[in-house]
Amino acid sequence: MKPRQSIQPVILQPAVLQPPVLQNSVVVFSKNYLPVSRINVKRAVALLVTGQAEPLDFSSAVGWIVRSPSVALHVPEHIRLTIGNVERSWKTPPVNRREVFRRDSHTCQYCGSTRKLTLDHILPRSRGGQHIWNNVVAACERCNSTKSDRTPQEAGMVLRAKPKPPVHPAIAFAEQFWKAQEFSPDN
Repeated sequence: MKPRQSIQPVILQPAVLQPPVLQNSVVVFSKNYLPVSRINVKRAVALLVTGQAEPLDFSSAVGWIVRSPSVALHVPEHIRLTIGNVERSWKTPPVNRREVFRRDSHTCQYCGSTRKLTLDHILPRSRGGQHIWNNVVAACERCNSTKSDRTPQEAGMVLRAKPKPPVHPAIAFAEQFWKAQEFSPDN
């Protein structure tokens, strides 16, 4: 009879987990070097391989190496599109509740409340005020009824921010990108 072999459990040591390369993000610039968006590495590889983008070396950052069975591709943190016109036509959205609340961060522009919001015309429509971006703000019911058919100055109320039309998404991304570069700890 054969001696019985005991089965020893295999204890796996926890490996140091590193984030998958394809989950990192790459900043995309237009042909005229305007930062347009942030995409994942997988999409950046597709743009680089098809020749629709080229690498940019703005910083000393190395980037990532993406390997396939036959090719190893260096993907930098910044790429520039080489084709097409990315500055697509963009229209200012219509003035409506959803867009005004989005612009004003769902906050009353007089007191800061986030409850029972309505639209308020700074210069009331009864006095010739128009339904345009510069004249419409989010206001809670209380502030709107307090202001009534008056201007904020007449009602003794102060706006938290001057209303303005929404900014093109690419411009908003560019402003955010350059602000982050100014405050970068690497500088």
